[in-house]
Amino acid sequence: MDDLSRAYEAPLFDARLNPHRSLGPSGFRKLMMAAFAFSAVVSLPFYLMGAWPVVGFMGLDVLALYIAFRANFRSARAYEELRLTSLELLFARVSMRGARREWRFNPSWVRFERVEHEEFGTQRLSLVSQGRSLEVGSFLGPDQKAELASKFSRALAQARRGPRLSD
Repeated sequence: MDDLSRAYEAPLFDARLNPHRSLGPSGFRKLMMAAFAFSAVVSLPFYLMGAWPVVGFMGLDVLALYIAFRANFRSARAYEELRLTSLELLFARVSMRGARREWRFNPSWVRFERVEHEEFGTQRLSLVSQGRSLEVGSFLGPDQKAELASKFSRALAQARRGPRLSD
């Protein structure tokens, strides 16, 4: 492969965007143990007074909490990929079930839009081409979106200029 083809295929921007989850597996175990212990301590007096159905309902609360967090962890498997070279922009969205959907754009013909709110920061990022709009990083916070927009905009401008060959 010669220098020119390597320059065109070299990634100018390559990012994998993942939803943020602040609670890890060990924190989840600790939270579930605390919820179970709290439920047991609170329901024990009711059981001793003969109101045993309260124990079952408290157990259902702990089970509902467990199911909600498991669903949250499963949805965290979803991600997006952005890969930009001088010839192509690849945007891929992978669902929590692993289904992958890809869009390919010519960097010269795609527009990167950034919607700003004066109080809340960057609200929306999207790729626009041929009248269609595709939102990027909808799960990111305003600061993360602003950082992504800054870096990706520079890389897109560089892709439009074409590759730089060293002498």
